[in-house]
Amino acid sequence: MVSDQPTALGYLRRDISGAQQEWDETQIRNIAKRLGYDLAKTLLFDADTDYRLDQLQTAIQVSHAEALIVPTLDHLGGTADPLVKICDVITVRPENTYARWAFPPAGQ
Repeated sequence: MVSDQPTALGYLRRDISGAQQEWDETQIRNIAKRLGYDLAKTLLFDADTDYRLDQLQTAIQVSHAEALIVPTLDHLGGTADPLVKICDVITVRPENTYARWAFPPAGQ
């Protein structure tokens, strides 16, 4: 069955979530549902996971995800760039959406 909802991926780093990993996963699922996304899966990486950014970009592209949902920007090294170039990045705490540009800003 094909969903009419846009697809999202969740992402967290186990080393950052620590003891609250289960809570973070629940919050990712809840915000995806509330915002109308079909959460395809949540990717769990560690600090020693090689090529985290490359793996995230590949997963986003393969799943055709419109959004990546993370507990905080800390899980992405403190910034939504460069992922916001290929999908929206949504943080749970604080709740925020870093939207990709559908069209480049004027002058670019």
